[in-house]
Amino acid sequence: MLHYVEEFGVYAEITGFKGVKFPDAEAFLKESRKKATLKVDLQFFDADLIATHRHLYFAVLNALQAFRNKTNLSKSLAVETMLYASAQRQIQRAIQRCGIKPQTTDMAATIIGEKPTEIHDQLKDIAECVGVKPDDGVLEMTAIKLEKIKETFQIKPEEINSIVNNGYFEEAVVSLVVERVALLSTQL
Repeated sequence: MLHYVEEFGVYAEITGFKGVKFPDAEAFLKESRKKATLKVDLQFFDADLIATHRHLYFAVLNALQAFRNKTNLSKSLAVETMLYASAQRQIQRAIQRCGIKPQTTDMAATIIGEKPTEIHDQLKDIAECVGVKPDDGVLEMTAIKLEKIKETFQIKPEEINSIVNNGYFEEAVVSLVVERVALLSTQL
């Protein structure tokens, strides 16, 4: 899904790919970044650890804000987005938490740029590289994904119960992940 982030004058594509096979995740990253235009910032995530589209949208917003405020932890908007999505300050930990791995089959991606045409071209290149079309369904919450996210982001039942509304546990977990994304900027 393409968003225009008016405050920053950029577009952000947040999407996913289902059934991706990575015999070598590192080689895929290098190849896709080599093909990437210099005019977009591209990042990949293990979709099993992404708490819906909203999770990545807020990671992108926080990364953009960090660069604007000159509080960014990395030199790259793509890496900064990974840091926020993972709620980690260290790049290696961020990649370990939310990055793609050889066993990743469902991948999420963010593409940030100034022109929708460049983003569209990059999205087309990624689809060709992984051999499947974009599928935003991988961003939706499932029961298995919910459990993985709770464990990975160390979300306790008490936290969920304190904000759950009318039995919407999934929404509570998404809100708690987004909160952790936002709180990264306050950590020293």
